Order: sequence, then C-alpha cells, then structure tokens
Amino acid sequence: MIRLSVILFALMASPALAASGPFFSLYNTNFVVTIAFVCFVSVVLYLGVPKMLAKMLDARADGIRAELEEARSLREEAKALLASYEKKQTEVQEQADRILEAARVEAAAAAEQAKADIVTSVARRLVAAEEQIASAEAAAVKEVRDQAIVVAVGAARDIIASQMTAADGNSLIDDAIAQVGAKLH
Repeated sequence: MIRLSVILFALMASPALAASGPFFSLYNTNFVVTIAFVCFVSVVLYLGVPKMLAKMLDARADGIRAELEEARSLREEAKALLASYEKKQTEVQEQADRILEAARVEAAAAAEQAKADIVTSVARRLVAAEEQIASAEAAAVKEVRDQAIVVAVGAARDIIASQMTAADGNSLIDDAIAQVGAKLH
C-alpha cells in the first residue's frame, strides 16, 4: 500500500503531465524521465532502502538515546560526587573548627599553667631571697658580736694591764696553776 501511494504521488507531481503533445512516446523526454524516476523509485523500494534508512535512523536515534542516558547517568554521578565533596568539605570544616577550638582551649590551659608556674617561681625566689636576707642578718649579727667581743677583750686587757701590778699578776698565775692542778687530779 505504501509503495502504491509513493508511485501515485510521484506520478501526480511529475512535470511530465504538463508537457504538450503525445505523452506516451519515447520521444517525449518528460515521459522518459518519468519512467526513469518510477524505475528508480521501484528499485529503491525493492532493495529496501527506506527500511535501511529507517534502521539507520532508528540506530542513530538509539545511539543518541544511549548517549543521553549516559549523559544523564554521568550527570547523576557528578551530582553525587559533588554532594560527596560538599559533605567532605563540611566534615573537614567541622574538623578544622574542632581542632581550632581544641588549640584555643589548649593555649588557654598552657597560659594558665604558665601563670601558675610563674607564681610558683616567684614564690620560690621570694623564699630564697628571704632566706638569704635572714642568713645575711645572722652573719652580720655574728660579725658585730665577734667584733664587740674583740673590742671588749681588748678594752678589758688594756684596763687590766693598766691597773695590775707585777705582784698581782704573779698571784693570779699561781692561783690558776693551783686550780688546774686541783681539777686535773
């Protein structure tokens, strides 16, 4: 049916129908061209060119459809990959925020520890300084006492030397020898 309608449309649209003179003559070029055209269309139909063209167009349409499906799947994969990277970026940002907060807390703790260490160090140095001051005071008091004793002994010797006679000195020496002898025996 399709072949017949193709032939009828081809004949109806033929410019040969507009020619003058006997149409069905081999001397009429329009008739010869019409017959050649009808033969060409018949051969094309007989060989199945429209089916081949339809198959080729269907194959091309299937190829385009497959490419579109592949493009859709690639687009979906790209969306999934983008979502995955955005999620990873969010996780990394959260982790960076946690690390930063931990660093701040650690820095604050280290600062507090440093303050405590400084207070302890200052307290130890104050105690050491007080001990040095006390030791210096004790040494100064001892030195003053020693000096006072030396001065007192020197003054006593001078006084005794000026007031004592040789007879008094001899009697003191004899008494000292007697005391030593009594205490040793």
